[in-house]
Amino acid sequence: MRITCVGGGPAGLYFAILARKAGHEVTVLERNPAGVTYGWGVVFWDDLLDDLFRHDPASARRIWDAAYKWDEYAVRATGKAVNHLAGYGFSLGRHRLLDILSARAVELGVDLRYRSEVADVPASDLVVACDGAGSRIREQNAAHFGAETAYGRNRYIWLGTPKVFRTFTFGFEKTEAGWIWFHAYPFTDEASTFIVECTPQTWAGLGFGELTGRDGCDRLAGIFAAHLDGEPLIDQRAESGGTGWMSFRRVTNRRWDLGTTVLMGDAAHTTHFAIGSGTKLAMQDAMALASALSPSDDLGASLERYEHTRKAALAPLQQAALASSEWFERMDQYGDLPAKQFSYALSNRRGEYPLWRYLLHVSTQSGPSRAMLRQALTLRRWSRARRRSGGAGAGGFGGGGFGGGEQHRRDPAHVGG
Repeated sequence: MRITCVGGGPAGLYFAILARKAGHEVTVLERNPAGVTYGWGVVFWDDLLDDLFRHDPASARRIWDAAYKWDEYAVRATGKAVNHLAGYGFSLGRHRLLDILSARAVELGVDLRYRSEVADVPASDLVVACDGAGSRIREQNAAHFGAETAYGRNRYIWLGTPKVFRTFTFGFEKTEAGWIWFHAYPFTDEASTFIVECTPQTWAGLGFGELTGRDGCDRLAGIFAAHLDGEPLIDQRAESGGTGWMSFRRVTNRRWDLGTTVLMGDAAHTTHFAIGSGTKLAMQDAMALASALSPSDDLGASLERYEHTRKAALAPLQQAALASSEWFERMDQYGDLPAKQFSYALSNRRGEYPLWRYLLHVSTQSGPSRAMLRQALTLRRWSRARRRSGGAGAGGFGGGGFGGGEQHRRDPAHVGG
């Protein structure tokens, strides 16, 4: 089958890898020049790594080796003691992820064409529209797809900083105009992603609508000075005179296929960044579509199977993301809670935890109980990684603890401290 992917992001490149491994002739069209992308880091968890190792161990190993590994979530808020939420995860620069996937695609014989537009689509048996939330292919047939877009109330901006956070950090500051907060996580030992969010009233009250990108970053750096250790915030759009402030765009489609064209990733659906699953879901779309294509079925049946499989898998995550985003829209209601209650409300923003989770949260904020929980999670992470590697060693582990990269071996507090 001749397949063209319109869009060279994680979804398009990963689908190209899997389709090429299945013997299809695959072309990827990407608007940007080679090596040019926008965005900072992405986060993911064990479930995506498990899937990656099952579908293409070669690229999975490279992603694992390049990933920054962190444990715990830190919650910092004006006037409150620092609290911690149990958990661990992984992050990787978007540029590095695309480098890994594009190199693997080329190794397999994918025809990767940069500076290409929708009009450049060659004759194909299947066209995969993975050209993002603003998909031009989808918009050309929006009525057929039943495309709908709803916008979140809050304003947010996706920034980067050379401040390397030790772990995933939520930071909340109370200003004269109201609460403003950030989600930050390291993705290399030199940089972190820094997403800022606030209500539209706070955004207007702080004057961001009148500031340039650079001036806006300077104001935000002042607001969050206690967290940044003197490091700046960087808005990639500021270089061209713009600013990255926006409202989240929730894209849904009643159907995902039209003849020999199918939607994938953000072109088909978007999921609020509050649960950090956008890249994961896009790559899992790619896995599902590659698995659905069968020489024994006609294309229409394969595309319907893909759509039904993914919609069923996405439904609970999209509901969780909606509940999470709505919690942040009501954040003012929780801001004055005591530290432990506030951090628990943040962790339970989807409203699904039993009472014992609150008791565990309170009891593990300091001392031996917190250290024991972190060690238990470290063991779980080690076990999952060992299983993925076939029991021959976990790669990135050492000395009975979690190594995961030179940046962590330099920080003994990262494990158990």
